[in-house]
Parts: sequence; structure tokens; C-alpha cells
Amino acid sequence: MRVIIAGAGSVGRSIARELLAHGHEVTLIDKLPGAMKIASVAEADWLLADACEPGSLAEAEVAEAEVVVAATGDDKANLVISLIAKTEFAVPRVVARVNNPKNEWMFDRSWGVDVPVSTPRIMTSLVEEAVSVGDLVKIFTFHQSGASMHEITLPEDSPVIGRRVGSIEWPGGSVLAAIIRGDRPIAPSPDDTLEAGDELLLLVDATAEEHLPEIQRTLAP
Repeated sequence: MRVIIAGAGSVGRSIARELLAHGHEVTLIDKLPGAMKIASVAEADWLLADACEPGSLAEAEVAEAEVVVAATGDDKANLVISLIAKTEFAVPRVVARVNNPKNEWMFDRSWGVDVPVSTPRIMTSLVEEAVSVGDLVKIFTFHQSGASMHEITLPEDSPVIGRRVGSIEWPGGSVLAAIIRGDRPIAPSPDDTLEAGDELLLLVDATAEEHLPEIQRTLAP
């Protein structure tokens, strides 16, 4: 897979190293000469250019890329890069970094963004997940479908403890995707029995947000 990463800072370089380790072809673009730390990711192609300029993206052969990652530290630049990549070069998938959570609402398809990634938002979700036994916590949203993933850790007094997965009536629009028991993920079957401390990952349909209180009552009233 060919991936173009706009922004060769620490985030962009880290993404590039991971993708290269998985066998993908990567080009890093940055307009700052000081960001051209080529030796740090020697296997990638490098381009000193402003990714907000269509000509720069054309020089990077963005039209041949399967994915563009807008990973600069400037939200305005990431939005512009995403829009140009999608509208001018028809890139199939555009991933954009959200630096300020207040700007997250703009990172949608109207700006060419298929997948927004907000590090502060992800970290908040993980913190809430770690401390909130018995609370239903949204982990993330699939922006193409609008469905969302929620996590809940079953408390000792959960009414579903000792019950088989297949015997539970899951509220409309929700699906049990996985059970995490200790450090072991389990693909749930109808015969699996739930235990206290199980971490449940649930997928909720985009139209079923109204059922979240019912899900909460079912698992941890």
C-alpha cells in the first residue's frame, strides 16, 4: 500500500516507521527544512514541500496513493491537506490528526476526512475506561457507518453475571463484539458465561444511541 504522510514531525515519523515495518511504501512531506530528518526514517521517500499546495501533492504522486495521512501539528493545515487530497486527487482514504479537541467537529467528510484521530480524545476514553467499572464508556466512532464502540467492565453485582451470552436480550442496535477476561480477548459465543470483571466491547448502531441507557441498565444498573 502506498501512503503519503504530510507532516514529518515526531508523529509523522513514528507512523512512517510503523507502516514501513508492515511492508508499506511511505512518502513523508514537510515544508520545514529542519524536519527533514531523513536518516531517522531512511526507508521512506522524502519531499521538502508545502503539502497545502496542490502542486506539492502532485509532485508527491498523491493520486497514486491509497491513503493520505495529514499529521501536522496545525489543524488548519490538516483540514486543507485532507480537502485537497480528497477533492483534487480522489484519494480513497484520508486520515487526519486532530490537535485541538475543540476543532474535532470540523474533521468530517465535508473537509475530505474519512478518519479523524484525536489523541486527547483517545487518551480521555482510555482513562475513563481504566477507572469506570460499571460505566458504559464510548471508545470511538466509526465515521463511515456512524456506529460506535462502547466498553463496560462488569461489576460484582451485575445482573448478567453467570448468564450465558445467548440468553441475554441485547437492547436494539447493540452487538457484543468481544469479551476481554484478564489479558485474554474472547470471541463471544452463545454458550460463553459472563463473569465479574469481564470487559465487554459492544458495537452500537448509529441510530441506536437512545438505547445506551437501556444497555447500561441491562449490564450494570
